[in-house]
Amino acid sequence: QVQLVESGGGLVQAGGSLRLSCAASGRTFSNYAAAWFRQAPGKEREFVATINWSGTSTYYADSVKGRFTISRDNAKNTLYLQMLSLTPEDTAVYYCALSPYGSGTNTKTYTIWGQGSQVTVSS
Repeated sequence: QVQLVESGGGLVQAGGSLRLSCAASGRTFSNYAAAWFRQAPGKEREFVATINWSGTSTYYADSVKGRFTISRDNAKNTLYLQMLSLTPEDTAVYYCALSPYGSGTNTKTYTIWGQGSQVTVSS
């Protein structure tokens, strides 16, 4: 069973940047498509970005397109989310997730989840 451990969250001022990492252990990370989701207080978990198993295909939510970049290093079993030009609306707990079924935007596609990393953007 793959386990995911996230890191890189924190407090940043509006306009700043952060890079989240998600380290996978266990079975082969490269067998899975991967994604980032986020959940703000009082809101449902929402899709942020997804990447296929090889890293050759990505897809983003409109709200982050052009500011966030999802990537992966299969040799290091690690998923990344580079976040630029952050705004207070990006404040949320960010979750990485893996899917054996391919990329998608629905949480039900993903069967393995990290514990979450808090990102707080101050105005």
